[in-house]
Amino acid sequence: MLEFNRITFDPNMMGGKACIRGMRITVSLVLNLIANGMDADEIVEAYPYIENEDITQALQYAAWLAEETIHPLEVAPA
Repeated sequence: MLEFNRITFDPNMMGGKACIRGMRITVSLVLNLIANGMDADEIVEAYPYIENEDITQALQYAAWLAEETIHPLEVAPA
């Protein structure tokens, strides 16, 4: 597993959602911005307190969450 040292969780902030370095910027916001066509430079320009590494780690975190693992079920004999 990767180390996500820039992704933080606080139940008292943003409903406990994954945030960037304890700020009120959620990983989902960063992903939404990218999904809607912004590149990293545009995001940093719009949110100057975000760093490129924050964006990279948000993407890595999302990829880690979306990783598919197949767990075959064993069917009990009838």
